[in-house]
Amino acid sequence: MMEELQQLVNKFVSDRDWDQFHAPVHLAKSIVIESAELLECFQWDNDHFDYQHVKEELADVMIYCLQMCDKLNVKADDIIKMKMKMNEEKYPVEKAKGKSDKYNEL
Repeated sequence: MMEELQQLVNKFVSDRDWDQFHAPVHLAKSIVIESAELLECFQWDNDHFDYQHVKEELADVMIYCLQMCDKLNVKADDIIKMKMKMNEEKYPVEKAKGKSDKYNEL
């Protein structure tokens, strides 16, 4: 599925000749900007928000992340699996279950 999404995003970008604007630094900035727009959906009310708008902003973040993966020549599946393995080591169930403490405070 990730590969299919990657191809969909790549085609969209290619069709518009936008790759020229997508240096890693620009994509990183775009990820932060879109993340802020996602957070803005919850700015004044944690419980009542526009669900459709949240989905759209979340999709924007994910699209830019896929573009960053492409630009860095990494597969999203691979880096997510790598990071989850690292997280499992930093947050063992027996120490972290039910806690929100940072790994160095467990």
